[in-house]
Parts: sequence; structure tokens; C-alpha cells
Amino acid sequence: MGEPSFARLSLLFFGFLLIFATYSWVFRPDSGFLFGTRVGKTLRSDPRVRVDHSTEKPRHPLDPLTVREIERVRTILSGYDPGFGSGSATIHSMALDEPEKRRVVKWKKGNKLPSRRAAVVAYWGGQAHEITVDLDSGRVVSDLVNPTSGYPILTLNDVFAASQVPLESVEFNRSIEARGVKFSDLVCITPFAGWFGPEEEGRRVIRVQCYTLQGTTNYFMRPLEGLYVMVDIDKLEVIKIIDKGPITIPKASGTEYRFGIQNKPVHMDRINPISMEQPDGPSFRVEDGHLVKWANWQFHIKADQRAGMIISQATVRDSETGEPRSVMYKGFPSELFVPYMDPEEGWYYKGYMDAGELGLGPTAMPLVPLNDCPRNAYYIDGVFASPDGKAIVQPNMICLFERYAGDISWRHTEIVFSDADVRESRPKVTLVARMATSVGNYDYIFDWEFQTDGLIRVTVAASGMLMVKGTPYENVEDLGDKEDDAGPLISENVIGVVHDHFITFHLDMDIDGPTNNSLVKVHLEKKRVPTGKSPRKSYLKVKKYIAKTEKDAQIKLSLYDPYEFHIVNPNRKSRVGNPAGYRIIPGGNAASLLDHDDPPQIRGAFTNNQIWVTPYNRSEQYAGGVLMYQSHGDDTLQVWSDRDRPIENKDIVLWYTLGFHHVPCQEDYPVMPTVAASFELKPANFFDSNPILGLAPFFDKDLPVCKPFASS
Repeated sequence: MGEPSFARLSLLFFGFLLIFATYSWVFRPDSGFLFGTRVGKTLRSDPRVRVDHSTEKPRHPLDPLTVREIERVRTILSGYDPGFGSGSATIHSMALDEPEKRRVVKWKKGNKLPSRRAAVVAYWGGQAHEITVDLDSGRVVSDLVNPTSGYPILTLNDVFAASQVPLESVEFNRSIEARGVKFSDLVCITPFAGWFGPEEEGRRVIRVQCYTLQGTTNYFMRPLEGLYVMVDIDKLEVIKIIDKGPITIPKASGTEYRFGIQNKPVHMDRINPISMEQPDGPSFRVEDGHLVKWANWQFHIKADQRAGMIISQATVRDSETGEPRSVMYKGFPSELFVPYMDPEEGWYYKGYMDAGELGLGPTAMPLVPLNDCPRNAYYIDGVFASPDGKAIVQPNMICLFERYAGDISWRHTEIVFSDADVRESRPKVTLVARMATSVGNYDYIFDWEFQTDGLIRVTVAASGMLMVKGTPYENVEDLGDKEDDAGPLISENVIGVVHDHFITFHLDMDIDGPTNNSLVKVHLEKKRVPTGKSPRKSYLKVKKYIAKTEKDAQIKLSLYDPYEFHIVNPNRKSRVGNPAGYRIIPGGNAASLLDHDDPPQIRGAFTNNQIWVTPYNRSEQYAGGVLMYQSHGDDTLQVWSDRDRPIENKDIVLWYTLGFHHVPCQEDYPVMPTVAASFELKPANFFDSNPILGLAPFFDKDLPVCKPFASS
């Protein structure tokens, strides 16, 4: 058994890489500081600067838990149950238990902060616990045990320990040897199990799938197809091994993607470095670490272990009065659902819920200056809790920057009057809040972009590695009529498995206040012109419908039955009597085509519609439920919405799912170019007129003199 020891070393190395990447920025009481960058009122544009998180205090009711608060929660829990001191209990997530909305809305800077509480999801003794800890009193004030089906978010300790289990199996080791793979090149990952019935019932299970690192860093392109292992996470034992025999391992050549390693020529002219210059410095400022002020916008921003990045209390100033007006109380990606379309035994379970099963925060690595974010960016760290309750920091997890790419805010040139020189154009400068997370093979980039005309654009981009399947075929001509059901051939012996990406956003829209909002469905109805009335034969007529209950707001988008969807405050009227509102503008989108009784879709039922509206409820934050891992789909947005509660003139939450079908192609190999989808939240009778009519144009004198372009 000499060689398996190398496998253990390989897996240990891989696991340590994961843990180091996520947990290496650990607060050390003996040193009294964390690595990172300074936060507060001074802009942190240099990500190499260090910041002392150990002394930070909350300054806003929605500020995330600080290092000191996380350590205090750990102490309180250790006194609450011996499991937290002995190590038999693990913390799977910890975040601020946000105060009641009405208290946050009424709070003003300088007032005393509402009571600080922590929401903890823990696991011990085979049971999930939703715990609320009061930091002021030092007590556990609630402990819900197994409130729904499912288990907490996995920790990387779970993932690492499970990945080692197969090495204790003689059968598994023989299967590796039969494939001619050195144990020193072996890398195993842990695809999540989903839920498919009795075999998974009553225990936490996970799958293990392996690859070879030989000749490349990009092991995702070199799967050991046909070998799959099911593991019991708690007992750390093999449940089942599936071995369909060795299948050709794809080649290593052409899979490397690191700039310093690959030697593939790029047949294009060099692109010179480019940067947006700000001679007078940035136009935005960050106060107290989390409050962002820019142009006519103000919002609170924070990192979150599950959602990654949360935008709260977004307000925009009225263009006529200067009054700050509420637009959105809270917005974040609630769940990310990625179902794969291969029904075979080793693939059918792959329907990932990345936010609820692993979390978008721990997998958010430090952003790369000049590449992930431009030179004028400001960086924000994330502060989380490790499984043993100690504070950890994800440095440079979020960046803020102003963007100008030559876009136009508005323009008009007058051509009717020959004696008048009317040429008016205004530049579009926007503010972007960005986070990137690497959830296994995929990298997701989340952007919240704020415009001076009151528009918010939300974009999700995907890059990284495909999850591919090994095949004996090297050319599509070899397939004949045996074309693989899983997807197309994208390289020799490599199938790109067809899959979907769906991201459901929680958008707590508070248009001019939280208590009086409604959804208005603005229908474009085709009408036939009566014979003889006009040369026209048909036209479109606008008709508005107010959604009374939740089922009125379960909406599937259709090009041939067009609607606009407005969130309005019927009690705030414009100068001419229209209710103040915002409309959601879908971008390119996709709908889930899976049957509703398919197990992945039961859990992902929040993608059954693209738009939902529910009454505000503090317990309804995550579209797939709080306990997502191996859940049965009994605590989803679909379940809540089917209660059909009243939503007219209420405090309501808008849910929007953007998505795209992904049929892989050769250009996605070995690392895929970024593909993006977006939606917009745009004012609709919110302002009395164009809010940026008085925006000043740019002039040459405003900018530094740069070297002129020299043509050859």
C-alpha cells in the first residue's frame, strides 16, 4: 500500500490549497491584526495595504459581524453546549441577524445601534440547528432543530475529509491503478449529491469524482470517467463505488491556461494597456467601511458568507428637490442553480445549488488588480466565521470603481435649423460594485452598476472551466449515429456536458417607503382597427393590471405576450398623477425546461417562473430554503408563493431569475471566455422628468493631456 500514501499526499495538498485559499487570512489574537487593507473614510485603492480588523466596531445596523463579535459568539456558544468546546459541533454559517426592518429604516447616524444578534447555522449529533445569539445579553435566544428537510451549507472541512475517504478502499485504489494514473497525480473533487430519495435519506452524503494532474494544472479537462464514489460525510465511509471500467483519459496538451506556462502563439496585434484616469480623484466615497456615496446614490454594501455581496438601503436623490428617496431595501443573489443534462449513473445527481450548498462568500478569492478590477478601484474585505467559530477574513473580496467606456447618457443634434449649432451629448459614468467567486470549476462575476439616471443594472458573468465528460471518441465523424446525449464533442475524448445556469435574485424593492408597494402588470394588447376607421389594420394598446395576490405575480416571460412589470407606490404621485415606480427590464434570459417532478427541479422550483412577488417576510430570504443541502424542496419560493397571500399595497419582495442554457463549444475549451446575462431596475414615473437633464458635459480642459495617437 505504498502508492496510496502518495494519493493521500496529493489529496492533502489539494485540500490544503482549498483551505489555505479560504482560511489562510485568519485573525490571530496573539498578533492582533489581520492582513488586508485599511478601511474607513480613507479610500483603499491599493489592495496590498494592511488593515486592522481586530479593532473594528459596527457603525450601522446592517454592518456585518466584526472579528470581535464573531469571537464573542463563539464564546457564548461554547458555554451553551459542550459540543462547541469539544469540537463535535461545527458552525456552517454565521451572519448578522438583521434587526427588524422598521427599526433600520428609522435609524439615523448618531443614534444607538439596535441590539446586535448573530444568526448561526450549526450541525452536531446528526442534527441541524438554526441558532440566534444575542450579543448584548450573551445568551442563545432561540435554537430551532431540523426546522425543514436538508442540511446546512457544507464547510471545506467536510469537503476535504470526504475527498480522502475513497483512499481507504482497496477497490478504489485498484481502479486508479487500472487506469494507469499515478497516485501522486490524483485529484479528487466532491460534487454535491442532490436528493433522489431513500438512498440519501437520514444521512449526509457526497459524491467523489477524480481527475489527473499529469502534464497540466487544468485537471478539470482530464477526468477519470466511469469511476464514481458515494461517501457518508459524517461516518467518513464509502457507501458505494461505481466503476464502469477505464475510459480514455483526455490528453494534457492544450489544456494549460496560465500565461507564464503556455507557449501558444496569439495571432493578433498587441493591445496596449488601457486605463480610465481620474485627475481629480474618485467621485465616490466610502464612509465607515460600508456606506457608499456617489453622485445621487447612497447604499450600504457588505460581504456575506452565503450570498457573497449584499446591497442594502439604496436611495437616490430626487432631481427636483434633492430629497433622498428609497428605491431598494435589500438586494442579493438568493440562489444559483446549475443542473447538468446527463441522466447516466455518474452524472444524474449534478444539479448544484452553489449559494445554499457551499456559499458564495468562502469561495470568493481576492480580486486581481488591473484584471478583475481597474486601477481606480476601492477594495472591501469579507469577515466570516470558520467551522470552529474563529474569525477569518477574505481580503479584497469586493471592489468598487467608476466606469466610463465612451457610452452616452443622452444626446441630441438638431438638423432642422441650418443656422443653429445644436449638438448636445452627455457621457455615461457609472459606479460598479463587483465580486467574483470560484465555485469549483466555474467562476461567477457579480456586478451591481448604478447610473445617475436612477437605473441599476445587475449582471452575472460566467467563466472558468467546463465540467466535462471523458469519451473514447476523438472526432465527431467517429460518432456516427452514436452522438452522445450528454453534449457535443469539444476536443479529443472530451464531451462538454449541456447544462443551465439560473441565478435567482431577492430584490426587496421599497419605492418611497416599505409599506405601500404594488406590482403593476403593464400589458401591450393587440387590437384590430374597425373596418373603414383607418388605413391601419392593427395597433397596440396599453392596459394595466394590479396583482392582487402572489399567484397573480407568478410570471413567465413571453415575447408574444409582452408585459412590462412595475413596482409602484400608489400613494406617491408624480406631478401629473402617475404613481412613482421602478420597472424590471429583463435581458437575455432562459427558462428551465425540466419537468416539475424531476428531483433537481423540485429543489430548484424557484426557477419555475422568471418573476415572483411575495409579501415581505424576514424568514423568506433564500429561494431554495435555509437548509439547502439534500433538501426535499419543501421550503422554496414556490412553496411560499403558492400560499397566495395578498400583495397589493403591501411591503413586497420582487424575485427575478436570470439564466442561460449552455451548450458547450470548442471555444469554451480549455477555459471559457466570459458569458454574461443581466437585468435592469429602471425608474418609471419615479422622477418628474429626465433626472440628468442638467448633467454637465466633459471638456478637453477637464482632462490631462495625453500623448496623441500616431498612425503608421
